[in-house]
Amino acid sequence: MDKPQLSVRSARARDLAHRLARRENRSIAGIVERALEAYETQQTGREPAADFYRRIRLAAALDIDLDAVIRADRETHDGPGLATCGRAIWP
Repeated sequence: MDKPQLSVRSARARDLAHRLARRENRSIAGIVERALEAYETQQTGREPAADFYRRIRLAAALDIDLDAVIRADRETHDGPGLATCGRAIWP
């Protein structure tokens, strides 16, 4: 089965895609995909996930070491008792 193809009826767009693909050492499909993703991000105002998480981390300004919090609240347990309800387990 053939791969899906995108047909563009613009000689300028075709030339630009070929030139960028050669310069970036990428496939034409890769160039077109990256360009369309950048355009979508720019037009819709959506930011890439990595940028979003970076912005949230900086806004929160908290770097919590979850393992340290768990260790600090950890308490030892003596285990179950050997006698329950007033009678011994062993006869």
